[in-house]
Amino acid sequence: MTTHMVYLIGAGPGSADLITVRGQQCLAAADVVLYDHLVHARLLHTARADAERIDVGSAAPQPMEQEAICYLLAEKAREGKTVARLKWGDPFVFDSGGAEALFLHEQRVPFEVVPGVPAAIGAASYAGIPLTYPGGGDTLTFVRGHEDEGHTRAAIDWDSLARLDGTIVCYAGPEHLPHMLNALLSAGRPPEDTAALIYDGTLPTQQTIQGTLAEIAAQVKYLTDRRAAILIVGRVAALREHLRWFDARPLFGKRILVTRPREQAAELVSRLEALGAQPIEAPMISIAPPESYDALDEACLRCDEFDWIVFSSGHAVDAFITRLLASPRDLRALKDVRLCTVGPSTAERLARAGIKVDLIPNEARAEGVVQAILDAGSVAGKQILLPRADIGRELIGDELRKHGANVHDVVAYRTVSLDFERAGAPAIYQMLLEHQIDVVTFTSPSAVRNFVELLGEEPAADLLRPTIVASIGPVTAAAATEYGIHSAVVPTTYTIAALVDAIRAHFDTPPAAAHGASK
Repeated sequence: MTTHMVYLIGAGPGSADLITVRGQQCLAAADVVLYDHLVHARLLHTARADAERIDVGSAAPQPMEQEAICYLLAEKAREGKTVARLKWGDPFVFDSGGAEALFLHEQRVPFEVVPGVPAAIGAASYAGIPLTYPGGGDTLTFVRGHEDEGHTRAAIDWDSLARLDGTIVCYAGPEHLPHMLNALLSAGRPPEDTAALIYDGTLPTQQTIQGTLAEIAAQVKYLTDRRAAILIVGRVAALREHLRWFDARPLFGKRILVTRPREQAAELVSRLEALGAQPIEAPMISIAPPESYDALDEACLRCDEFDWIVFSSGHAVDAFITRLLASPRDLRALKDVRLCTVGPSTAERLARAGIKVDLIPNEARAEGVVQAILDAGSVAGKQILLPRADIGRELIGDELRKHGANVHDVVAYRTVSLDFERAGAPAIYQMLLEHQIDVVTFTSPSAVRNFVELLGEEPAADLLRPTIVASIGPVTAAAATEYGIHSAVVPTTYTIAALVDAIRAHFDTPPAAAHGASK
């Protein structure tokens, strides 16, 4: 991409996956990212780790005036940096993107505008409301309501607007919403006309209020919600009861705590979101390299000398494959080595590298791994490599040694407990106390241990008693049981996909058979 360039990128209406492919490409190439406060935090993970990130939104800790933002864009570009300006919705739809582009033009700073899904379009689609429809009228009108954060009231000819036969879409700030509704009614818009009010469009927290125009106007008088919303007025809003899909998904509105390491949480988070849940990421541990790669590198160099390599986690697979490919050897060195993984999820990690596994035990725990290897033949005198975590269970190695195997334990990665603040524990404690979390997920015993360590053994057990706990397998569930924490959900197959399916199945059961927190 061209250096000394500013990309004005539409980040979409809320959901992180609604940014365009071009937007992602430009964001990934940026040296500096200036973003609106409403932009989804996960989008920032698309930027390079070394990219400078600057929150310039009006709700930021230190909000910037628009003129200052314009000068900052030009300044960063003149430093020879590629700048990504992430803007909520579309840069040129009721936003300051046009002003920023004009300023860059006047300053002779090259720029590119990357369109985004406008908030009104995205929110309406996710609410199940087609903004145009045969018989729904011949006009579609967009009305500004909170572009400048409520400083001035939009000058609208409400009499003319009310007479149009079609759909009206208002970007409604909380200060302007009552005025807009009353103005439409006073201008002669039929009180029985269908209307909808959408908060947090496209997000798991999306809320849609539907009714007649008069009913919505009456409700708004008593609303204390200070969020901006999308107001839709017109016959098309009545189609929501037939076309709603987003908030009809099986886990919609469920708040699910994800304690998995952030670098490994993407699959779990995306699967939960696909079912409508609101994942709350609070990693209890992080994965770090070993203090020294010497032992692992030596094992990789002589990997073809082993009869078995036993992988007890996906992290062990990733570490081993990475170091093997960084050595003079490659995957061909494993052609005569038998490979065993603790479960199908770990086997999937090897499959991504194009490697088939020889053995997956029926029981995804250390005892099952040992028994499966013994059932496959005598291990007496066999050379067995066991890449594992620094705090991994030693049962596999100890039991195989008892049967005469030469087991080589090497630390492939470290499991690091996160401190109280980095794990978000204070907020977690409050949310659990107020029963604002429906499900707590654990995908490893170490995540359980750190959760208990952060909150305290007795408080953790008490806080989780009215909450559904979902553990990925029996080993993790057993670790929870040690602290008095009952796992109501444990899938029969120990994978992320199976865990999500089990959570869904739990909520599909009759109310008398299910229990958990409510909001």
